[in-house]
Amino acid sequence: MTTVERIHVTENERQIFDLLLRAVGNFSPKTKLRVAGGWVRDKLLGQDSSDIDIAISNMFPRDFLVKLNDYLCSQGEDEVQGHVIESKPAQGKQKPPLETVKMSLYNHSIDLVHLRSDVYAGDSRIPVKVEFASPEEDAFRRDLTINSLFYNIHTGLVEDLTGRGIDDLKAGRIATPLHARDTFLEDPLRVLRAIRFGARFGFTLDEQLKEAASSEEVRVAIAGKISRERIGNEIDLMISGNRPITAVNLLSDLKLLGLVFALPASSEPAPSENCVSLCRAYMEAMWNLIQTPGLVNLSGEQIRHAMYAALLLPFRKMVYKEKKRKSAPVVNYILKVSMKRKSSDAETVRLLIYTVPRGDSYR
Repeated sequence: MTTVERIHVTENERQIFDLLLRAVGNFSPKTKLRVAGGWVRDKLLGQDSSDIDIAISNMFPRDFLVKLNDYLCSQGEDEVQGHVIESKPAQGKQKPPLETVKMSLYNHSIDLVHLRSDVYAGDSRIPVKVEFASPEEDAFRRDLTINSLFYNIHTGLVEDLTGRGIDDLKAGRIATPLHARDTFLEDPLRVLRAIRFGARFGFTLDEQLKEAASSEEVRVAIAGKISRERIGNEIDLMISGNRPITAVNLLSDLKLLGLVFALPASSEPAPSENCVSLCRAYMEAMWNLIQTPGLVNLSGEQIRHAMYAALLLPFRKMVYKEKKRKSAPVVNYILKVSMKRKSSDAETVRLLIYTVPRGDSYR
């Protein structure tokens, strides 16, 4: 579905699009270019976006970069420096790979990708097969309807190929293009992304999505298919975001807090019955302090540490036995093992929980 929704394109963005259109018209007139995902979503919400992903209809990103540079050279212009990021499919060396080219045009960071469909199997969230696809197929394979929108730079029009993206955006609803259960079982990281975007925009989670996200089979998939580091990265983005309380409340409502912030089997004493309520209450109190004008002036990193300290404060008295049978704070385990955060993060949060900070470092 092509819509007449208007998008404000800045002068810098227009320069980028015009150059790409001239280039592709020169070396591959049948190739179509679309801006995908976040840029379209944010523009429709009236927000600025530096996240430009160009989806190419019929060409690998690295091949496109080569032809783009050939065109630039023919026009007496400097070549574009690009970095190829390649991720092999889950099984063997099957082609084509998951490929992205990161480059810069007119001081703007751009990712080049190709329209694709993915085939999943087994216990991996990495596709076992990647194929070139139509714009419709690419839209439906994406995580959320609001992230499946395209801006066709040839026509200047928004393409809502799932038929739901713009309606969900206007309604403030987080939903998946396909059935939520199937979407999450293919790649359970999408559960955490749905929560993060829901919190970020203050949107409501679709009922089907909530039912799938809180199901036992999806919980098993989250534990089995996603690395702890990837889980930690998503939680970091939530905690560092504009609505960390909302994100934690959603995790709690979907019964995912215990899965994300997993405790060691040997921990003691057992968490109190009202542990989750305390976590939420302490976080809310900390967030209110941070948001009070003129009270504190913290950097983004200090806010992240402070919010983790508040969240994990109910675990202050809990310990567990490390491999050498030495007692250690459960807080360390949650941050270093369950979330794979840096040792410096764990140490800073531990100090905030167990000691009173001195000096001006957190004032």
